[in-house]
Amino acid sequence: MPAIAAKIQVQIAGVLGLTLMLGIARFAYTPLLPLMQAQAGLASDQGAWLAGINYLGYFGGALIAASTSDMVLKDRLYRIGIGAAVISTLGMALTTDWRLWAAFRFVAGLSSAAGLLLGSGLILNWLLRHHHKGELGLHFSGIGLGIFVSALVADLMRSHLDWQAQWLGFSLLGLALAVPAWALLPRPVNTAFTIGGQPLQDRPPSPLFLRLFLVAYFCAGVGYVISATFIVSIVEQQPGLEGQGNRVFMLVGLAAMPANFLWDRIARGIGEFNALVAAYLMQILGIAAPLISDTLVGALIGALLFGGTFVGIVGLVLTMAGRCYPSHPSRMMGRMTLSYGIAQISVPALIALTIGTKDSYSHGLVPAIIAMAVGSGLVLGLKSIVRSRLG
Repeated sequence: MPAIAAKIQVQIAGVLGLTLMLGIARFAYTPLLPLMQAQAGLASDQGAWLAGINYLGYFGGALIAASTSDMVLKDRLYRIGIGAAVISTLGMALTTDWRLWAAFRFVAGLSSAAGLLLGSGLILNWLLRHHHKGELGLHFSGIGLGIFVSALVADLMRSHLDWQAQWLGFSLLGLALAVPAWALLPRPVNTAFTIGGQPLQDRPPSPLFLRLFLVAYFCAGVGYVISATFIVSIVEQQPGLEGQGNRVFMLVGLAAMPANFLWDRIARGIGEFNALVAAYLMQILGIAAPLISDTLVGALIGALLFGGTFVGIVGLVLTMAGRCYPSHPSRMMGRMTLSYGIAQISVPALIALTIGTKDSYSHGLVPAIIAMAVGSGLVLGLKSIVRSRLG
């Protein structure tokens, strides 16, 4: 197969895998959460617990990714994740038992980690071994595509189908994505050399750099999890915006699709750390927009800024981490995601403990803004460390 055709095939496989394992298995829950509250009797605190349990599964998957160096095993686990995404989505439609919902959300979290970490590591390793640029802009567009597809499909189904039928619809869509995602991805090889025979040299960061990097990404996880999980419910709970939540979430996906291309190019122009700081600050504005204005305009501006930055942050951080260990990119990606995952587990759990059964999720936006501000300062610290080492 010609080199360009092979690259396109691999990238399509990665995009479809992310669309399934994050877009369907993870993000279908966001537009369906208000419907499950209205039709299935799911309380607000239970909805937050389900989000936290989903991230607990994601955290477990990140642990596996960080501790696994065998590329063949990574590929096997990734393909298990493809199947788990479909099964966990289908399972949500087949029960009204909150404990079973929790189990399926946990499995969906494992699947999401497989898609984001193992899949991204497999794609990056293939690109580097075949002498392509170590950039994952196209690959990470699958996150935005998944959000958009989830919101669009939910919006199309909402006036015709109840919550169970919508979960069934998502599981069928997931199956349609799973087949090409599985078939198009080539099997990896366990080698630390490119196809031209050059070694893939690992460049581990200093301990101080790694610690700051982990904390900065934890802050990004706090900023991400509130809006990503509860944005539809936050919008739906605002007076006069009933019925607009899915459309706002759709806009998040639309903004996220080209985000990594844009942030890759911004990083080339102003440097990766400057680009990260800019993304953190813009995400603060996106998170704050619903607090500044409770109108539809405020919600739409927030969706554009949030969607256009959170995927960029994930893409920049994981690509930087993966390039530290090109022979096994998922190891460093997994360590970073453990930090991100701690925030994703703890914040929804904290909301579940502090929210009433009918209270709004919007009170979590303020700590998200504070965390992103702290994170932007830490990224500036990382830039200083790199500059001092080079100087």
